[in-house]
Amino acid sequence: MRAECTACGAELKMNERPMRYQCACGGLLRIVHDFSQVDSERLKRVFDERRGLRNCLYASGVWRYKELIAPELPEREAVTRNEGNTGLYEAEPVRQYVGAIRRLHLKAQSENPSGSFKDNGMAVAVSHGRWLGYTSFACASTGNTSSSLSMYAAILGKQSVVLVPGSEVSPNKVLQTVGYGAEVRTFAGTYDDGIRWLRDHAEEQGCYVCNSINPLRIEGQKSIIFELAHDMNWQLPDWIVLPGGALSNAAALGQGLSDLYALGFIDKLPRVAVIQAEGASPFHRMAARGSQQLVPEPKPSTRASALNIGHPPSWPKALRMLEMTSGVTAAVSDAEIMEAKACIDRSGIGCEPASAAAVSGLRKLVREGIVSRDETAACILTGSMLKDTDALREFHLEGKWRASELASQLMNPIRSLA
Repeated sequence: MRAECTACGAELKMNERPMRYQCACGGLLRIVHDFSQVDSERLKRVFDERRGLRNCLYASGVWRYKELIAPELPEREAVTRNEGNTGLYEAEPVRQYVGAIRRLHLKAQSENPSGSFKDNGMAVAVSHGRWLGYTSFACASTGNTSSSLSMYAAILGKQSVVLVPGSEVSPNKVLQTVGYGAEVRTFAGTYDDGIRWLRDHAEEQGCYVCNSINPLRIEGQKSIIFELAHDMNWQLPDWIVLPGGALSNAAALGQGLSDLYALGFIDKLPRVAVIQAEGASPFHRMAARGSQQLVPEPKPSTRASALNIGHPPSWPKALRMLEMTSGVTAAVSDAEIMEAKACIDRSGIGCEPASAAAVSGLRKLVREGIVSRDETAACILTGSMLKDTDALREFHLEGKWRASELASQLMNPIRSLA
């Protein structure tokens, strides 16, 4: 297994310790596969057959696509909890909410075992660390990464160490992490400070880092676009819309689309829209000014805690993805996010606030004429509504975020029987 620096092109081996997360030049790494001998039509048949499997490695919605993700990884090292296999839904109220585009699908990554899309990447990262002989796994997290990592470490009976910012995180996610048995350490500062600490100290602590700076995390997250394309019989919609925090999903989406197109699984690339919260939107601001250099947000602040990241590590890969797909970005307010969340919740699907940014952003792009009403789209819902029950209380019981008449109509306060 080898990786290539996305900045200088240097090659590094990925099957030996110490684990490398970045090139000596500071550039991010991407895993390089040799697909020259891949028979795409045969693999399609194999993938179809695996969808009918149960209680085995290849029943996983990640490991189903192992040949395109981690072909060299020994099967005995792979950990799974039947991740992936998430629902693809059409919800008419949400389609009308975004502007009655021709067709809208919602990919509910919230149905993963730990409740978020992070399981797709974490299954592969933890498996790779196990292969290299690590017994302790670490991450910095605003919540979803930590709960996913601690779940997989618990499955293997290994230690997990989680760095959590002292403010603006969901208590539900931290408690989930505690429940899985992680050693949770809070610190003063932001997610970005936690990432810097891990870069400097993880190896001396004997820890394998499972954040998105790890290219194996990105490889696992590619399975989201593989499964979406598979769900749609390899005919992707005109647009794919996703929220952007650390931008690992955007980076993985770009790599996955590139793989599918190069192998002939899909015959065209969809356009991609990355949506950020206004209070934490350094990537959107960079794209809006046509820059090639991200200026970090020193004090990010948004109610959508999973998006509360001021210096997203995967921004260079996300930028390449935008260029490849003629993609766009947008930023939406917390009030817009919470209104969209209420609409998704009332459709019977539900999501955490960060997920709703995708739907809110799509609505904005339709209103601005960037997305045509004649086009089709899929929004990636990244986390479960139970990841942040405080958001439900604030909206429905405390009356916060009523920035529009629709938001007021969507409120559902608890009433006394008397």
